[in-house]
Amino acid sequence: MFNFEQIYLKIKPNLKNILKKQKTIKEDIHFRVLRLIEKNPEITQRELAYKLGISLGSANFCIKALIEMGQIKIKNFEKNPHKLDYLYLLTPSGIEKKAKLAANFLKRKLVEYELLKHEIDSLIQDNVR
Repeated sequence: MFNFEQIYLKIKPNLKNILKKQKTIKEDIHFRVLRLIEKNPEITQRELAYKLGISLGSANFCIKALIEMGQIKIKNFEKNPHKLDYLYLLTPSGIEKKAKLAANFLKRKLVEYELLKHEIDSLIQDNVR
């Protein structure tokens, strides 16, 4: 039988890092969705899921969250016989949020780049010796 208190006490020291990583992943996905929608407002959720490497359900969940946050709005093609086709548009707050997420994304990627570069340089030095 599971003792949830023992499990909690084991993961508690790492819980803050776990939650921070989850937040970062969510922000990265939101940024990438906003970016793809800005490039192609007619993109389908299936295409979004494929391009992001996530499930269709996750793409739908993300779209709904962005709509609820007021960062995108959705329009149905009125004259389209396929009433399931939508047009996704970034709202002004969506454009602003995308810019903030882009800045954070770039900062994280630059740090990752520097860490990788340092590690590669270190490996090269180890092999030269």
